[in-house]
Amino acid sequence: MKILIRGGRLVDPAQGLDAPGELCIAAGRVVGCGRVPDGFVANRVIEAGGRVVAPGLVDLSARLREPGFEYLATLESEMAAAVAGGVTSLACPPDTDPALDEPGLVEMLKYRAQGLNQCRVYPVGALTTALAGQRLTEMAELRDAGCVAFSQAGSPIADTQVLARALSYAATFDFCVWLQPQDAYLGHGGFAHDGEVATRLGLPAIPVTTETVAIATIVLLMRDTGARVHLCRVSSAAGLEMIRAARAEGLPLSCDVGVHHLHLSDVDIGWFDSNCHLSPPLRAVRDRDALRAGAASGLVDAVCSDHSPVDEDNKQVPFAESEAGATALELLLPLTLKWGREMGLGLGETLARVTTHPARILGVQAGSLAEGVAADVCIFDPAQEWLLAPDSLVSQGKNTPFVGYPLQGRVTQTLVGGNLVFDRQAAER
Repeated sequence: MKILIRGGRLVDPAQGLDAPGELCIAAGRVVGCGRVPDGFVANRVIEAGGRVVAPGLVDLSARLREPGFEYLATLESEMAAAVAGGVTSLACPPDTDPALDEPGLVEMLKYRAQGLNQCRVYPVGALTTALAGQRLTEMAELRDAGCVAFSQAGSPIADTQVLARALSYAATFDFCVWLQPQDAYLGHGGFAHDGEVATRLGLPAIPVTTETVAIATIVLLMRDTGARVHLCRVSSAAGLEMIRAARAEGLPLSCDVGVHHLHLSDVDIGWFDSNCHLSPPLRAVRDRDALRAGAASGLVDAVCSDHSPVDEDNKQVPFAESEAGATALELLLPLTLKWGREMGLGLGETLARVTTHPARILGVQAGSLAEGVAADVCIFDPAQEWLLAPDSLVSQGKNTPFVGYPLQGRVTQTLVGGNLVFDRQAAER
């Protein structure tokens, strides 16, 4: 199949490209970016006038809820949500049931995902068996099965000796370890940022030191082991300053932030809005502003959805009894665009945080429209305004803090490997 995408604005951060032009696809790969190759005759033409033609989004954290939590979501529903949001590649955390700690489980997930022919799924393997923080997994075997990195998801390792061994083992094979920086004890039993809002509402708190103590430990162990570490969902200004210092001494440390934390703070919890119960918690306004500035400066490498679909039964309860998480795969693009506009960034620089940069962290060839690469493409209307309603979401999870908010920027088509996997006009017929 030969496809011509005509009349759009080509934006590719990997190439520094932002110009009108055509994109030509043949045999699943880009064969012309900005020009039509000699002799190219398309079987299908996609008119993209007034729209942006960009690389497919790369999401560093999207829980697909399989295996084990099919009552919350399924691979079918969440992969459909991904392509509806322009996400063509995503990393799946290992906190499934059972956890992704055996090669057979990883292979099964990849097989199921490939059979659905939607977005590309990159499993992140469990760092310890059952994420229990005690016994290391066979990382080499998990890597051979398809894992791109290793993580504890939201289950911190309490035993520092186990963490040191894990980083040492990973460094031996040059595996990257993804860690959400949280101390196993300091924030135990907490639900909200340790500030005025938590005090007023009487909610058990999670102090910033939960994050900073963990970062300090990780940095010290990185010095000893030489391991590469990616910090997932940094949430505080103090944490960012520690990352800045670690990088200044040359440590191979990257980080990301969840898209919710670029827009919301603990003030948005209001009167116990369980849709704002997230992990890590929404922190103070100064922390949110620091994250926004850090993402703009490049201190924060990537923005992710941290997609965690939760059902109504687990949200329509008191805040402290609700489950942390929110749906976000379909909101990653408009919320990132909103942040970029508010920070005065160009479109290419904004999209880099959800395309080129996360692809580099994953270590995969994605996030580019360069000739010869797989044709993973997101076409969107940057000016289209829409009101977020639960029934407008493809994801099985409908809970989000942004219900009722007007958003700007919406995906119209998504291609993965040159196949048109989402067409909004066709979907809304």
